[in-house]
Amino acid sequence: MPRHSFMSLSFVRARPAVLVLALAMLLSACQGGTTPSSPASQTGTTTAPPTSSTSPIVMPSGSTATPPTAGVYKPADAQGKAQNVPVPVMPDLAKENSKAGLEAFIRYWYAQLSYVGETGDMSSWLPLISQDCRLCLRLQESGEDGYVDGRWLVGGKISVPAIEMQWSPGILQTAKVQVIQGQIDYYNADGSVGRPRSEASNDAFAFFARFVEGAWTVVDLGVIE
Repeated sequence: MPRHSFMSLSFVRARPAVLVLALAMLLSACQGGTTPSSPASQTGTTTAPPTSSTSPIVMPSGSTATPPTAGVYKPADAQGKAQNVPVPVMPDLAKENSKAGLEAFIRYWYAQLSYVGETGDMSSWLPLISQDCRLCLRLQESGEDGYVDGRWLVGGKISVPAIEMQWSPGILQTAKVQVIQGQIDYYNADGSVGRPRSEASNDAFAFFARFVEGAWTVVDLGVIE
């Protein structure tokens, strides 16, 4: 994996066999097309005041953010890491085993992923993924690399304009999610450029989750090409 590849979500394209089958079912249900077009719902994700002065986030569409009380939010730039980043808080709806609950969870999941990209803090994101989700593990690996030895990222914020739910009776639930991500610049600890920037992207993701023991867990993920 290239160094500093984290948060360039369009690189996530490999699919295990279960994902290929589920994608075929998902695309058939959606009657073709690769970019969701339905309007985003207004399910919100709130944020809590940051616990660190060296961490940031932009919430997905339809979400709200509470200004931090421990300091003014400062996005990362070429001079240093972001500071005083609002921490996404899971809404109560995202804890429900329902269509609306899953949509709220998806928005929260991407909010946490955006937060990871700005801060390198995975403590709230990691419990949301299964060890069977290979692409999630790739994101984890590259995310850790992006902040090792004092490195940091600039940009790469994520928004979720639309979600197409494919709710059905059963354990495994699927959705098609439009994910827009800003360009990313990469910096080493000494301020030098770490690698060429990753351009902005607008992709459709297949999202697979299970509700087990009172909580949603992401079990697979992939870009729909």
